[in-house]
Amino acid sequence: MIKAAYILLLFGIFYQVNLNFGDSLEDVKQLLPNDLFEIPSSIMVVILVRNKAHVLPIFLTYFEQLDYPKERIALWIRSDHNFDNSIEILEAWLQVVQSEYHSVNVEFDNTKHQHENESSSFDWPRTRFEHVIKLKEEALKYALKIWADYIFYLDADVLLTSPATLRNLVNLKLPLVAPMLLSESLYSNFWCGMSSTYYYIRTDDYIKIYNVKEEGIFKVMMIHSAVLVDLNYRGAQYLTFDREQFRRQQKIDLHWSSTLGPLCRRPYEGPLDDIIVFAMSANCSKIPLFVTNELPFGYILQPLDSSDSLSQDLKQLINIKTNIIHDFEEIKEVDDYLKKYEPRVEKDTMSLDHIYLINLERRPERRKKMLKLFEILGLEVEYFPAIDGKKLDHNKIQEMNIKFMPGYEDPYHHRPMTMGEIGCFLSHYYIWQNIVEKKLDEVLILEDDIRFEPYFKENAEKIITQARSLKEYDLIYFGRKRLKDESEPPVKGTDNLLHVGYSYWTLGYVLTLKGAKKLIDAQPLQNLLPVDEFLPIMFDRHPVKNWSSVYPKRDLIAYSSTPLLLYPSHYTGDVGYISDTEDSVLLSNEPSSNYTQFNQAQLKSDRELDFMQIKHESTQSHVKSSSKDEL
Repeated sequence: MIKAAYILLLFGIFYQVNLNFGDSLEDVKQLLPNDLFEIPSSIMVVILVRNKAHVLPIFLTYFEQLDYPKERIALWIRSDHNFDNSIEILEAWLQVVQSEYHSVNVEFDNTKHQHENESSSFDWPRTRFEHVIKLKEEALKYALKIWADYIFYLDADVLLTSPATLRNLVNLKLPLVAPMLLSESLYSNFWCGMSSTYYYIRTDDYIKIYNVKEEGIFKVMMIHSAVLVDLNYRGAQYLTFDREQFRRQQKIDLHWSSTLGPLCRRPYEGPLDDIIVFAMSANCSKIPLFVTNELPFGYILQPLDSSDSLSQDLKQLINIKTNIIHDFEEIKEVDDYLKKYEPRVEKDTMSLDHIYLINLERRPERRKKMLKLFEILGLEVEYFPAIDGKKLDHNKIQEMNIKFMPGYEDPYHHRPMTMGEIGCFLSHYYIWQNIVEKKLDEVLILEDDIRFEPYFKENAEKIITQARSLKEYDLIYFGRKRLKDESEPPVKGTDNLLHVGYSYWTLGYVLTLKGAKKLIDAQPLQNLLPVDEFLPIMFDRHPVKNWSSVYPKRDLIAYSSTPLLLYPSHYTGDVGYISDTEDSVLLSNEPSSNYTQFNQAQLKSDRELDFMQIKHESTQSHVKSSSKDEL
């Protein structure tokens, strides 16, 4: 840097640039032309693939969108012991993209399908560990041979949804760092704790990092699956995946490494496991490992047990894809030449007669998102145009002969119904009419602002089967906001059904033909109130008795799934939160000191309010929970 500054000083003097003797290096740097910037560091990406044909199309699509210069990336790819067409997909991909990268080192082997003593493709016998360790060590040596600045070990079941992933990691200038990855549960690609036998311990810090309760860069015990190693860092020479190599290093430096903690005070006697040995070689060489959660970098599939099947991995992939859409409103479309390799999910109605999606015509972005979710989940769904509250007025309501519940006001805000709430009720009501007219025995009704829980379809089918084993049922909530203090005993003879209490929200529910008839026969348009107040009245669990008394026949047989299968896609205060029911025009235009403004945050959709009192002159106080964690 000093030599460069000196040359620039001479350059400035020669061309009579306004540069004074003794100016700072920053002043000198101002002379550098903007179009001649520093070349990005070179990275060798290591990808080991085995039986990942179902993941590869989306994995490669997201890998291709990384914004790091491809001419600064060398690829080192190995694939063997497959029983699927992973190699065919990799070859098709390389044929298209190979010329864009600095170099490509590839070895594919189709001669063997299983490792010795391997019970399934998800089993990890000693021979498989030895093979993977050998490949990772070869990759490390090759990266040093080609003078790569970094080596990036990337598993094929990692989806890097952030294009900035590599650029962000390199800019951190850390010896060992991983992007934090999300899964369908709490599994991720880092450990904060390690037991005396070198296995995983979950810690409070892990939960904080995973849930991004704290954001930043964190020193951890272990990173894996997506790991960037700075090969210019002097300590990198001590890194190894090989247990015997690590033991040899320990013999030389055991006295020194014994000062680094209890796990380094004795020769390593832990498992033959590439990621554990690698972490220990770093920890016992004073090389810190870091994980960063500063960006939503991507997702990871959990490793499976030896007794699992490929279908389980496919279900995981579906969960991850749905989570991507929930989190980003969209998912990257697989490149055309890879689409034929994508796993196909056949659509059905989960043995129900029909599934409806309620969606406003002026919300095409929600409809597009939901249709993509249905495609991924394999759900055959009919779009039902919702009744738009913005198109309703007092005259139209009178023309429809709609009358309102005498004395109704929102329990929280002491306001009348909004036009959006009226439109919402009518949307559900017209579907109930469709069920009766078409004699549909069982129907799932979904709104468009929902988040599907993992394994939605599998769990929904299980709950439907349990409900059918009962003598009868009318309605099953798949998603709702329940009362925190309400007694909800389990339904005898089932594992996942509760007797439902007073609940808000109509995110998604199964309704039978008999149930639809009960709702219509009650003539709710003659005593209208919001649909999520009406339903609890009909199964006789509504706390406001003078409202309930308007409907003398309250015999709807209602249950709820446990756990719930649906949650709101957004809560009040979330980025992207929109309510077409609550944030709409009030029925009455008369000002009242008792009405809150309709554009304020509405508590029906609040996430964090643990206790709120519902006060009414004819009732005692009742407590509602709107904490997501309690749903």
